[in-house]
Amino acid sequence: MKIFFSAEYEEEALKPLYEMGEVDKEGWALGLPKFSEEELIEKTKDADIIITSYDDITRGVIENAKNLKLIACTRATPVNVDMAAAKERGIPVLYTPGRNSDSTAEMTIGLMLSIARNIPMAYSALKSGKYTAAPDTKKETKEGLKADVIWDMNMDAPYMVFKGTQLHGKVLGILGYGSIGRRVGKIARAIGMELLIYDPYVGEIDVEEFGVRKAQSLEQLMKEADFVTCHMKVTPETKGIVSREMISLMKPTAFFINASRGAILDEEAMIDALREKRIRGAAFDVYASEPIRSNHPYITELDNVVITPHIAGATDDVLVNHTKMIVADVRRFLNGEHMLYQYRY
Repeated sequence: MKIFFSAEYEEEALKPLYEMGEVDKEGWALGLPKFSEEELIEKTKDADIIITSYDDITRGVIENAKNLKLIACTRATPVNVDMAAAKERGIPVLYTPGRNSDSTAEMTIGLMLSIARNIPMAYSALKSGKYTAAPDTKKETKEGLKADVIWDMNMDAPYMVFKGTQLHGKVLGILGYGSIGRRVGKIARAIGMELLIYDPYVGEIDVEEFGVRKAQSLEQLMKEADFVTCHMKVTPETKGIVSREMISLMKPTAFFINASRGAILDEEAMIDALREKRIRGAAFDVYASEPIRSNHPYITELDNVVITPHIAGATDDVLVNHTKMIVADVRRFLNGEHMLYQYRY
């Protein structure tokens, strides 16, 4: 069994695959760039199994791999596989749903805390030398008093400049209550937040408990939430769902968080809302176009945003998770067993 392997992976979890066939590590598995279609066609022409992360498994690749029996993509959404071509040949496609759910959920909470408490702004100020004392500064305590640990007390002091909002006691609106949304909710509940859920595919009986409610409409969630976080896949129904109209319903004290996909948001409308201070702030890990442009207002203009470069799922643990998932399902495939992670094309 010839296995073409160009996925990112964790070595210990991958070891059982070596017993299943001849594993040919190429491309991204070796830290090299994606292959062109022509290169991939040549390298996979004799492959029985293709396992990849980011290479484009096009119709040309599929049709020219005459021995191909299985395709595996170590991603939660295998957008880089031509499903129609795979279906025509009856080739099953594996993927790894939930591989990065915990990592993304934790990152979401991190973004919420960062924008609510101005953590990156305070860090940046200190690193640039603001609010710091000279190396030879000595602070004296007046007789009869105990040492005070405050930095300064005036309107320009960091205590005032970076004063934020606590999460405890606030309403967190969650758009999309799937694998990631539920994990975000679980952490938020531990912090002491109330949850308001918008997901047309989840019933009240599956959601509602003490401190958790299902919104009857997206409008209700946008009006009531102190924080809004998105965890939706991009579909015709969700593309642009956080529209200019929806943004206009948010509280002026509210924060918007997006670590899902930029396409669910009207980015220009969000920029306008942040520019005009119609909401308090926002934090993003994803954008309408990636990489984010160097002259984007989030970078050059707005001081009420926290931004990261699409790294919510970037942890070593994710590699372990998806390697174990794929290796286990390849074994099931070879044994003629039911596969747990087969994509429904």
